[in-house]
Amino acid sequence: MEIVLVTSLIIISTLVTILILITKIARKGNKNLPPGSYGWPIVGETLSLLRAGWNGTPEKFIRERVEKHGDVFKTGLLGDSIVVFSGVAGNKFLFGNEGKTVALWWPKSVNKLFGNCLITSSGEEAKWMRKMLHSFLSPDAFSRLYISIMDLVTRKHIESHWQGNQEVKVYNTIKLYTFELACRLFMSLEDPNHIKKLASHFNIFLKGIIQIPLNVPGTRFYSAMRAANAIRKDLHAITKQRRVDLELKTASPSQDLLSHLLVSSDEHGRFLTEAEIVNNILTLLFAGHDTSSVSITLVMKTLAEKPQVYQKVYDEHMDIAAAKGHEELLQWDDIQKMKYTWNVVSEVMRLTPPVIGAFREALVDFTYAGYTIPKGWKLYWSTVSTTKDEKYFPDPTEFDATRFEGAGPTPYSYVPFGGGPRMCLGKEFARMEILVFLHNVVKRFKWDLLIPDEKIEYDPMPTPVEGLPISLHPHNV
Repeated sequence: MEIVLVTSLIIISTLVTILILITKIARKGNKNLPPGSYGWPIVGETLSLLRAGWNGTPEKFIRERVEKHGDVFKTGLLGDSIVVFSGVAGNKFLFGNEGKTVALWWPKSVNKLFGNCLITSSGEEAKWMRKMLHSFLSPDAFSRLYISIMDLVTRKHIESHWQGNQEVKVYNTIKLYTFELACRLFMSLEDPNHIKKLASHFNIFLKGIIQIPLNVPGTRFYSAMRAANAIRKDLHAITKQRRVDLELKTASPSQDLLSHLLVSSDEHGRFLTEAEIVNNILTLLFAGHDTSSVSITLVMKTLAEKPQVYQKVYDEHMDIAAAKGHEELLQWDDIQKMKYTWNVVSEVMRLTPPVIGAFREALVDFTYAGYTIPKGWKLYWSTVSTTKDEKYFPDPTEFDATRFEGAGPTPYSYVPFGGGPRMCLGKEFARMEILVFLHNVVKRFKWDLLIPDEKIEYDPMPTPVEGLPISLHPHNV
């Protein structure tokens, strides 16, 4: 037993030493790289980035290194050498050179969990998938198809989970709501037990996204991969049944995203494979509920903390409601009147972005800010590198929704949905989802925070550690 243990330790030590030597040799060949530190072998500075997020200050990781090295610096994250681009100029360069100098890239953990889908594809494949999804997720589609359904689902959710309760844990309840809505719109899935089962898998899945991809028992990534497999198995079964229903004409080709993807082809007659459909549905279920859940939760926290902001939001929504019949559902024109509310949401996302950044890969050797970026190197841009910079946002830690009036912030300084050709395809879906929910909840309630100083931590998205418990106070209507 001891011989086996000693032998194992020698092998592990040798492998680590070889990895360190290979890393050092590879890095010595590039003399004009940006300044910075790679951190520890293999893990790099990943733990420092995660620690900043757990403390609720992800911008600290960026800010400390920008102060030391400048707006462009190198680091090591998730097993890769990374160059971080900060500031407006960095955002503009990366967004403007998509498909030319740089291309979308994700760590191995993301690629393994999501499979071949819109967010992991690049080049012509990405353009094709985006085209296949766009007709379902475009503003025109929302104006014609989804606002009223969103409003109806939201009303039912509030009746079931909010009305009659004195206290609510906002984050968990909102996550269930946004997941219910995504399941309804994307797959016409309404069975609450089925939805809860899927949601429980997604909660595990989320925790493994930004992790070192060690697929061994006991790691978050291992649990996330098992959850992803369970989700895919379920989605494959739903997809196969929908094919049958479409053939029998008991389902409509236009009833939801799943039907749309099954019956749609491009101009050459090419269809998405079943695996691609499942992967894209999985991706949109994730994107369609997690980031919106965070945003709604943090807006509700802000409205409880700032009564004067709540009152202005309330007045805006009561004016909209007063112009409609009692049971009349929201329409596209109503959403366009929620200008102040969206400014409030935007300011909340500025102060606490739901997503802190994304990756690119250098397609060629190129020079930026006087430094050489080698082909194949990984690049990172961050939403938090500009949002609390006083050059772009005076008094950056203060809440001020008027920042988004008129022309709004400096271009490329506020990028919660990314930018360029890879801007988030679900941006309009998120806007509708957030505004429809806020309209319904503000009309019915005021609320107080039960834990006023509750900590927010990023893991990987910003969430209140206790779920934001509130006490509800129904309006006397």
